Amino acid sequence: MARYGRKASAKVRKAMKERKRGTLQSGRSGGKVTSRKQAIAIGLSQARRAGGKVPSRRSRSRKKTASRRGKSRKR
Repeated sequence: MARYGRKASAKVRKAMKERKRGTLQSGRSGGKVTSRKQAIAIGLSQARRAGGKVPSRRSRSRKKTASRRGKSRKR
């Protein structure tokens, strides 16, 4: 089963082309995007808003559990 739909790949492709041209801008600040990973994230976000088949974003609870484990260890 495919994880991402056609709309998602099209939006990511468009974002990557804009990044190469130097016209892709980030959200509120409007700063120029140079990172490849950030361009992919922007494309997936646009696809989600357009109703494309894209998995939901990961929750941030994973980092908290990892940090707790490190603190509870005895030396």
